[in-house]
Amino acid sequence: MTRTPESPFSRRTLLRGAAAAAGVAATGASLTATPTPALAAPAGFPNYQYVRDAFTSPLRYNPTGEFIFPCARGVYDKLDTYLGRYYLYYAPHDAPGGICLAYADRLEGPYTEYPNNPIIDRYLPTTTVSHVSSPHVVWDAPTRQFYLYFHGENYTTRVARSTDGIHFTDETPILSTRLVPNTTETSYARVFEHTVTGKNNRYVMVFMGLHNGNRKIFWGWSPNGWDGWQFDPNPLISPSGDGLTDISGAHLLKRNGTAYVAYHGNSGNMYLTEIGNNFDRENHLGIFHRPIASDNGRVAAPTFGTDGGVQYMLYEAGPRLDARICIARAI
Repeated sequence: MTRTPESPFSRRTLLRGAAAAAGVAATGASLTATPTPALAAPAGFPNYQYVRDAFTSPLRYNPTGEFIFPCARGVYDKLDTYLGRYYLYYAPHDAPGGICLAYADRLEGPYTEYPNNPIIDRYLPTTTVSHVSSPHVVWDAPTRQFYLYFHGENYTTRVARSTDGIHFTDETPILSTRLVPNTTETSYARVFEHTVTGKNNRYVMVFMGLHNGNRKIFWGWSPNGWDGWQFDPNPLISPSGDGLTDISGAHLLKRNGTAYVAYHGNSGNMYLTEIGNNFDRENHLGIFHRPIASDNGRVAAPTFGTDGGVQYMLYEAGPRLDARICIARAI
């Protein structure tokens, strides 16, 4: 495995009315789209430039003034009726958390809050937890259902299912620290359709494991995304390869006939590592995206999509536990 050290982890800021620039960012209306500092994105990926905050008005459900882990999904080609062409899932992290939904007719937003948030709260069918957070949604075509992955507590990742992308049921734990040796947290999971040779799988998961005192990226696989999950006991990506102590918020990307993971580090930057189609490499490629002034020193938890041929990245901006959701466009 190749490791090339680079640079440093964190997470959270929104509609809290935090001071100065963050206060302006609560609406997004007065922020200038400051160009991203010149940077050659590794592996031929585009650079991204801030467009707007996801929300342009205060939110009804805003218990802690911070939101994290955006996940945007096009639903117009999956549902007969929908609130908007795109659904945005997000959550506060601090207790009580709560999985939330917003919608828009453009991936670029701005997004309108669903009036009955949270769509999943901490009072789960089988237990009550301090908080639920970090939503990630996939469309499972064979069952014509949305699968929603989330954590609560930090040591348990769960999945729920829905036919309309709004009302989720059958909450099921699928990952916990007991399944990954020497971890005390297993959370911030994202799931993707991707086949790995010899695993008899259709889905893979990348997630954060707090492992021997440092946050690292781990992975698992499943034949159907719902059950039968297995997890590699060894880290997929370690922070030391970037000169960091902690990494999290991983997202799988494919390009150049191979696979990569984008994630954020304790430096406040996002990083990129090539892992290969069989998840058997660890080629650290350096910084993928840097914060601009309005990001308040930190960009994190990226998710990606394309609308009308334009590539977008949605991400957290701001200090950990005090973040907001932003939208950037490829340039």
